[in-house]
Amino acid sequence: MPNLSALLEGSAVQFPARDALVLGETRLTYAQVNGAANQVANLLAARGIGAGDKVALSCPNLPYFSIVYYGILKTGATVVPLNVLLKAREIAYHLADSDATAYVCFEGTPDLPMAQEGYAAFEQTPGCEHFLVITADPAAPSPIEGTGTLGAAMAGQPPAFETAEVADDDTAVILYTSGTTGQPKGAELTHANMTSNALVGRELFEADAERPDTYLCTLPLFHSFGQTVIQNSGFAFGGTVVLLPRFEAKAALGLFQKEEVTFFAGVPTMYWGLLGALDDSVDVAAIARHLRVAAAGGSALPGEVHKAFRERFGVTILEGYGLSETSPVASFSVFGEEPRVGSIGVPIPQVEMKLINQDWSEVDRSGDPDAVGEIAIKGPNIMKGYYDRPDATAEAIHDGWFRSGDLARVDDDGYYYIVDRAKDMILRGGFNVYPREIEEVLMTHPAVSLAAVIGVPHESLGEEIKAYVIPEPGAEVTAEELVAWGKEQFAAYKYPRQVEIVGSLPMTATGKILKRELD
Repeated sequence: MPNLSALLEGSAVQFPARDALVLGETRLTYAQVNGAANQVANLLAARGIGAGDKVALSCPNLPYFSIVYYGILKTGATVVPLNVLLKAREIAYHLADSDATAYVCFEGTPDLPMAQEGYAAFEQTPGCEHFLVITADPAAPSPIEGTGTLGAAMAGQPPAFETAEVADDDTAVILYTSGTTGQPKGAELTHANMTSNALVGRELFEADAERPDTYLCTLPLFHSFGQTVIQNSGFAFGGTVVLLPRFEAKAALGLFQKEEVTFFAGVPTMYWGLLGALDDSVDVAAIARHLRVAAAGGSALPGEVHKAFRERFGVTILEGYGLSETSPVASFSVFGEEPRVGSIGVPIPQVEMKLINQDWSEVDRSGDPDAVGEIAIKGPNIMKGYYDRPDATAEAIHDGWFRSGDLARVDDDGYYYIVDRAKDMILRGGFNVYPREIEEVLMTHPAVSLAAVIGVPHESLGEEIKAYVIPEPGAEVTAEELVAWGKEQFAAYKYPRQVEIVGSLPMTATGKILKRELD
C-alpha cells in the first residue's frame, strides 16, 4: 500500500481544479493543496527531516492542518497531531514521549495562545530541534521573538516533491490516547492502517469520486475521527472539505446551506446542538435536499436525537464505533438499512469483532444471547502498537486481536451494542478524559491530600468532570480555588468544573477508592 499522502496526490492528478478545502471565502483546489504540501515537504527535507523522524503538529481545522500533515507524510516522516487545547506541561510530555524532532504550531488567538504554550513546551524538550509558527497570514511575522514562521520557511520552496516510498508497516501517524492508567500513550498507526480505513468509505457510504461529496469538517482534525472519516476519506474520493474551526450550531447550519453539504460526521452533542439551533432563519428543506450521509461516533446517540434528526432532515444518522488504536473505524451501521437505535452497527469490511473475557477467551453466548463481554477487534486497521511501550502493546494486542476496554453485547445479526465504557473513563463532549491523570495533577497542589475524579451526567456534554478532594491537615482551600487552579493546569476539556471538599472517601479494605459510591 502506498504512502498515505497518495490519497491527496491521486485526486490532485485526477481533479486538479476541484475544490479540496474551503474556509470562509478561501477555496483551495487539489493542485494548490498538493503543491503547498510539497513545499512543506521540501522545507522539512532541507532541514534533514525524513523517514523515521517524528514531527508534531498543533493546528485547528484550517487548511494549514492538511497541508502540513501531508507534507510531513511525503518526506516519509511521522505526523504527531496534538490536541490544540493542551497546555505547555502537556505538550512537553507529548514532544518528549514521541521523540519529536520538529514541531509546527499555529499561532492561536488571545483566548488560546497556542504558540506561546507550544514554544514553552519546545524549550523544555532538548530533543526537539525545529520550531515553526503557523501564522494566519503567511506573510506575518512570528508572534514569538526569535522563532521562524511556516510561511517564510515555505517561501521559495518548489511546489514539486518526490514522495518518499514507505513500507506498509511504516508509521504514518502517532495518535495519543490515554489508557485508564496514567499518562497518554502514542498509538502507532501505519500507512496501511490509515489508508485502508479511509478507503472503506466506498463500502460504508457509497463514496464515489465521480459524484464527490461536500464534507462539513467540524470534528477536530487532530482526532482520529475527523482525520480519517472527513479529511483522508474525503481526499481519497475527490471530495470538498468545508472547514469549521470550532463547532457552533448556527455557523454549521449556515455552512450546510451555503456549501450544499452532503456529508456530515459529528459526536452526539453536535447533533443535539444542530437540532436546538433550528429556527425560522434556517431553510431545513434546502439542507435536507443535499444531505446524503450523517455519521455519529464518540458516544451513544440518544434515541430522541436519532428520531428528531430524521424527522427534520430526512436522513438517518449512522452510528459507528472505533478507537484511536483502530484508525479509528471498527464498526458502522449499514448505509441504506433501518438503523437499530443504540447499536454501533456491524464490523466494517475486512474487520472482525468478538466479545472476550478477561483471559482473552471468547464469550460463550450459547446459554445467554445477551451475554456481555469486552470488544476485541482484528483487521487491517489495528495499530502497530503503542510507541516505545512494548509491555502496554502486549497487554492490548494478542494474536492480532486488540482489546478495546469497552463492554458490549451482540445480537444474532451481528449488531453490537455498547453496555459500558472502559471502567473509569469519562467521555466529556466527545473527548476521552481519564480520571487518574487529573487526580495525579490535583494531588500536586500543596493543599490537596487525596483526590478522586468521576464523571457526572450532563445534559449536553454527556458527562462533566467532578473531583472529590480531601485537603491536607490544617490546609485551607476552597472548591473555587481548585477549579481555577485546574483551569491553569489542564486543557479546557479536562479540568474539573465541579469540586467537592470532603473529609473522607469511601474505600475498600485494601485502600482502593470506591468510585461507584460517589455521585
